[in-house]
Amino acid sequence: MGNSALRELAVIESVGFDALDGTVVAVDAHNWLYRYLTTTVRWTDAETYTTADGTEVANLLGIIRGLPKFFEHDLVPVFVFDGAVTDLKAEEVAARRAAKQSAAEALAEAREAGDAIEAAKYEARTQRLTDVIQQTTRELFALLDVPMIEAPAEGEAQAAHMAKAGHVDYVGTEDYDALLFGAPLTLRQLTSSGDPELMDLPATLDSLELTQTELVEVAILIGTDFNPGLSGYGPKTALKAIREHGTLEAVIRNEGEDMPLAGRVRELFLDPDVTDDYEVDTTVSPDIDDARIFVCDEWQIPEEAVESGLSRLSDAVVQTGLNRWT
Repeated sequence: MGNSALRELAVIESVGFDALDGTVVAVDAHNWLYRYLTTTVRWTDAETYTTADGTEVANLLGIIRGLPKFFEHDLVPVFVFDGAVTDLKAEEVAARRAAKQSAAEALAEAREAGDAIEAAKYEARTQRLTDVIQQTTRELFALLDVPMIEAPAEGEAQAAHMAKAGHVDYVGTEDYDALLFGAPLTLRQLTSSGDPELMDLPATLDSLELTQTELVEVAILIGTDFNPGLSGYGPKTALKAIREHGTLEAVIRNEGEDMPLAGRVRELFLDPDVTDDYEVDTTVSPDIDDARIFVCDEWQIPEEAVESGLSRLSDAVVQTGLNRWT
């Protein structure tokens, strides 16, 4: 999820949806999906999204509830899926897996004790993007004619690459690492009830009087998903150190510390594994009937649970003209 401490350095402002009309956003698919997945699990009866054989597909409910928000505001999402996980992220992935295991144990205890409120809290924490969730998400997106792109590595890096190339207007993610991957403009809180936040990279660099490389080095000192930071270094301390010493290596030498991964992490952010082999098709023509059959008949979700979302989606596409927009 990136280091939230970067929020202290970033230039962020609220932006009304009316300012986003007619634009395209490359959405970090896993980030967006996970948020709707956990929300759906927390606030929906498990029987609603669980098939007869016990397979959980809360993602299908989350998608149908979350997608209309884009189209109702004439904002076309292009969902970018993660590819291979870099070995630099192994420790972070292991830590998240351990946290989920701990939550699973607490969930079992809550269920045994009959504590429904506590169980609901831990159910959300145990969610992960299973193979079934990954596959059914892509299948539903295809039926709804939602553009999708498969990244070779980090989806967020690919989304930033597309934005820098001018093929999309924004990157959509909650992750502050979008700044480090070079996303010019990032929309946050797309899964929240209010207006989104706009995170502005050029304005951030101007306000901090830093280059993109220096911003990445500040983040490395604080700590990222790919490396632990230096002890005692927060945003202000790291910023001051880079300004005083000029480079990451100089700061490390001055502290007498060892950061063996620093160079690789910097390269990962500044020159990530991305592809130019993609197309951004902003013409949207969802097949609502087939989507309903897929969700309700194939995956046994009650029709009343999805009808409102499907109707909103259908109405929004017609009203905004997205099915004719190129």
